[in-house]
Amino acid sequence: DIRNGSDTFGKYYGVILDSEKQNMFYIPEGFAHGFYVLSDEAIFTYKCTDFYRPDDEGGILWNDKEIGIDWPLAEEIKLIISEKDMKWKGLSQTCGL
Repeated sequence: DIRNGSDTFGKYYGVILDSEKQNMFYIPEGFAHGFYVLSDEAIFTYKCTDFYRPDDEGGILWNDKEIGIDWPLAEEIKLIISEKDMKWKGLSQTCGL
């Protein structure tokens, strides 16, 4: 939750999406999202509220200690993090706190 003033600001909720269950996850406006693939391959589809504009893109450092996301298996496998995702700043810096 990156909505300044929200009671749950900076909190996260994690879920595993599964091809057998074919489950989906809705992320409303005002919430950041991140994911990584636990299998050899994955198909990931976004459905957005507006057209994609690269200049509007933002992000938060994937392993920001302030949020403290518990990434499953992160200690046991070699993560491949994109150059772009390594450059984001933490929650406080990103949300101007």
